[in-house]
Amino acid sequence: MTVIEWAEPEDTGEILTVQRAAYVSEAQLYGDPFIPPLVESAEQIRKVIETGVVLVAREGERIVGAVRGQMSGTTCRVGRLVVAPDAQGRGVGGALLTALHHEVAAAVAFDLFTGHLSEGNLRLYRRHGYREIRRERMSDHLTMVHMRREL
Repeated sequence: MTVIEWAEPEDTGEILTVQRAAYVSEAQLYGDPFIPPLVESAEQIRKVIETGVVLVAREGERIVGAVRGQMSGTTCRVGRLVVAPDAQGRGVGGALLTALHHEVAAAVAFDLFTGHLSEGNLRLYRRHGYREIRRERMSDHLTMVHMRREL
């Protein structure tokens, strides 16, 4: 059974481990081992936990996923939705998104972005009501797809 709850500072190391494991495939997909989620430090993650909304998905004592939300006006910026590779495809990512939508009830919109080749991510976000609002070319091999879910 998966339980979604607020992250605590002591979850930092395990969130970092899940994040790195989850983003390895993205780094391979785009040919870039230095994408921000792979070089983010434990201290940076701890600071986000202490100052923002960070939810974790637990199966027993193990963290199998996490997501962040940061308010900007009336919009929640969604970031670092991660699911451990062995837990992917079981609804953990969708459960984290749904929980974030409920936890940040003051938001009138949710914004996020993902790479143009990340088809699984794009499908997940569309299933949860996100629509593409623009594309931003970052390099020859990467275009960011910006998406929004309005309430």
